[in-house]
Amino acid sequence: MSENPLTRWPILTTRGAPDQAALRGIRELADAAAEADGNPPLSEQTLVDLRSPDADPDQLRVYSTLALEEHSDPSTAQALAGVAVLSSPPGDPGAGVLELVVHPNYRNQGVGTALARAVQEDTGRGVKAWSHGNHEAAVELAARFGYRPVRELWRMRLSHEALEKDLPAPALPEGVVIRAFEPGRDEDAWLQANAAAFAHHPEQGAMTRADLEARMAEDWFDPAGFLLAVRESDGALLGFHWTKVHPRSGSHPAMGEVYVVGVTPEAQGLGLGKALTLAGIEHLRQAGLRAVMLYVDADNAPAVALYRRLGFVRWDVDVMYAAE
Repeated sequence: MSENPLTRWPILTTRGAPDQAALRGIRELADAAAEADGNPPLSEQTLVDLRSPDADPDQLRVYSTLALEEHSDPSTAQALAGVAVLSSPPGDPGAGVLELVVHPNYRNQGVGTALARAVQEDTGRGVKAWSHGNHEAAVELAARFGYRPVRELWRMRLSHEALEKDLPAPALPEGVVIRAFEPGRDEDAWLQANAAAFAHHPEQGAMTRADLEARMAEDWFDPAGFLLAVRESDGALLGFHWTKVHPRSGSHPAMGEVYVVGVTPEAQGLGLGKALTLAGIEHLRQAGLRAVMLYVDADNAPAVALYRRLGFVRWDVDVMYAAE
């Protein structure tokens, strides 16, 4: 452990997956921040990486600092004032992606600055960083360390008016049907289709079998809501709509999510993306959900236009920052 001389917050750096006690502390911190801010401060992939017992120490680093009352005995303390998680490609920590969260009770006390400085000293200035919700404190912290916005990921939400009215029925291309994902049968075909559909997407297109299986092990996974569009003649997978249900949490109601919609290159231009989106929304409505959201890159004009036509409106934004 080393203490940043400019702050009162000593930083502990862990390489690889944290132990179960530390992981519980991180989850409690993230839950407190999400309840206060209305945004989950850590991405799903980051949580998957933190839970993985096989996390590579060169690819996952966790920087943490303890709440004030716990500083005297860090070996037994659980309460965290803040944490930063850096996920990096093999052998290149300076090219990683950072997520940083400060407990609501310890904000505006130098915690974020201490964590950001520790990461910078450890890796240099090459990392990128997500700001989920892009709150004012995150904007100020990014500016202080010479970072600028390079990507926007919108959260869009289906308006109550659009959700309550009848949506058009999915219009499938001739010879194409929609069925549910079948565990033990469809994993390899889906991974191939996903990689093709998102060949230029920095996160989704890189999904591995381990990533898929980690999500299938989550409590929220429901194969009935993982819709596949297949060609009847040969069973080829042409597209998919994976839905997700976020359970009620604190003051936030249960919410459905258009988790990921993808269409393979050979099936693009047939209206399959719209048909799959409508089918997934209807599945969520039939499950009793009265709130539906999605994430989409702000510069994906065709997707944004489609979602707006269906009644989605911009709700919030995540911003990725990079060093200038």
